[in-house]
Amino acid sequence: MLLSNEQLKSIYFGALRFEETEEGYLQAFQYSRSQMDYFDNAFEFWRDRCLASNAKTLEFTTTATKISFGYKFIWKGSEDTFELFVDGMATKICYVKELEEEGTLTFALPEGKKDVIVYLPADATVLVRDFEIDADYVPAVKGEKVLWIGDSITQGYGPLRSAYTYVSVANRILNYDIVNQGIGGYIYDKNTMVTMEGYQPDKIIIAMGTNQFWSETMDAVEEYYKCLKEVYGDTPVLCVSPIWRGDCPDRFDVFERFCDNVKKIAGQYPNVTVVDGFTMVPHLEEYYLDKLHPNCLGMEHYGRTLVDAIKKSRF
Repeated sequence: MLLSNEQLKSIYFGALRFEETEEGYLQAFQYSRSQMDYFDNAFEFWRDRCLASNAKTLEFTTTATKISFGYKFIWKGSEDTFELFVDGMATKICYVKELEEEGTLTFALPEGKKDVIVYLPADATVLVRDFEIDADYVPAVKGEKVLWIGDSITQGYGPLRSAYTYVSVANRILNYDIVNQGIGGYIYDKNTMVTMEGYQPDKIIIAMGTNQFWSETMDAVEEYYKCLKEVYGDTPVLCVSPIWRGDCPDRFDVFERFCDNVKKIAGQYPNVTVVDGFTMVPHLEEYYLDKLHPNCLGMEHYGRTLVDAIKKSRF
């Protein structure tokens, strides 16, 4: 059975909104139009990455033995993966570096009823169309609606595996209905803390700050949390302070002081739960791609440790 784009939307998770291109591809966006207008004029690096397919998935239950869909890249950052998970286990990995710019992906599935997840690349912008499946399907049922905000680590750069970003690792356990507004290079920037029409999250997770630790003041962080309160009121918020990084030994004291100040500022708000980022990933180079971005091992540890912290705090 060939799904229309409207039907495809029912199994497509991670989007704030959709648009259809002239070629019939479905493009998913995690930012509102007004937020993207801001990125247009702010910084090209952010503009490219605000369109990325990070934390976007196709999820459903089915007895099908075959699925396929057309894809098209319109931007690439690092070359990570499309990944197929069946009943929680990776069964197929398609590396972006081995794929044409446009084509069709086909996946064989085992017999019987199973839960299927297709992870789209985290650091590329991918359009999808012509999804085919050879049996009936039921869209996945998700839990709480969670807005996830962050920088390149939250977007998913580091593991070079879309299913092994810390957000993907954590959400396989938490099953949130997420919109991931992680962007490489991002900072505490109040200009994107605005109401998104038609969208009201149940909870918000914020994990950023490492890109501005050398700032002379904490004004940007203070203004951000003030705006957050104005826009979302008493919505529960989880603040994850920056995780450890090993690429700035000469300024580590400055970095550590910044992280402590982030925790103090966020912790002033009764609806904000603060998690110490230094407890998320071991302080060892073996857990990092480049002493800054966790690799697969580091992201796996980060995701699972974050889940433990969320459960412990009852966030």
